Amino acid sequence: MKILVHTGGVFQTNGYILAEDNGTCIVIDAPAEIADFLDQHSLRATHLLLTHQHLDHIEDAAKLRAKGAKILAFQDYAPEIIMERRLQEMGLPVEASPFEVDEVIGDGPTLKISHCSFEIHHVPGHSPDSISFYLSSESFLFAGDTLFNGSIGRTDLPGGNNEQLLDSIRQKLYSLPDETAVFPGHGPRTSIGR
Repeated sequence: MKILVHTGGVFQTNGYILAEDNGTCIVIDAPAEIADFLDQHSLRATHLLLTHQHLDHIEDAAKLRAKGAKILAFQDYAPEIIMERRLQEMGLPVEASPFEVDEVIGDGPTLKISHCSFEIHHVPGHSPDSISFYLSSESFLFAGDTLFNGSIGRTDLPGGNNEQLLDSIRQKLYSLPDETAVFPGHGPRTSIGR
């Protein structure tokens, strides 16, 4: 398995591609232009895992689903979390097509896709639907906008809660091994122990 990163959209959002040798892949978050990135690399997404549904993480979700990817998220399609209209009113050139969530996933169970087994951690605070995906076999955490290199996610957006975010990080993420590589929704990689 090879991990590729595509950074796209107005907010320079990271989308992660876990690619197999056979050209199939699992995508974690769908920033703008990630569908084109997959085409350019001759990859086909079988699954799209959403860390949360803020617009910058779902811009290409409908495109990936139209190409056959199964979408998994903490809740069904949630326009109130996406905030498209609010961002457009601020003058930002953003747009996302509605999509259907194929499978709602919750806290705790192990999610098996191909050769990957992800632990799902519900980590609200940045957004009520925030989840992180921990791939224990590799000690990789796909954290969305919960934890960054030297920072944590913002909590001033609708549904955000600073105390809840700090509790989520302490209880769910800091319990992971220090050497766990953290792949955040924005910016460079870090680790739990850093």
